[in-house]
Amino acid sequence: MSYRYSAENTPPTPERASEVAITTHEHVYEVDPRLMELHVLQQTFPNWDTLRIMHARHDHLAWMHTHFAEKTVTGSELIAEIEDSR
Repeated sequence: MSYRYSAENTPPTPERASEVAITTHEHVYEVDPRLMELHVLQQTFPNWDTLRIMHARHDHLAWMHTHFAEKTVTGSELIAEIEDSR
């Protein structure tokens, strides 16, 4: 297998997911870089690294919960609590 810089460092054409988010790889959502470029230096990320991070996010979240969370609250629990308070 050969390494091609342009193939590894040029993400697929972004698709708009919302007013503020784009998606490049399937299931990879990110803030539209144009909204951040004045305040956050944008980096070139190899495609394989983006996918590696995306595939590891559940392991990372589980590790964070194990080490730092007293309890885990789901989004549906939060919504129910908000609706109950109304």
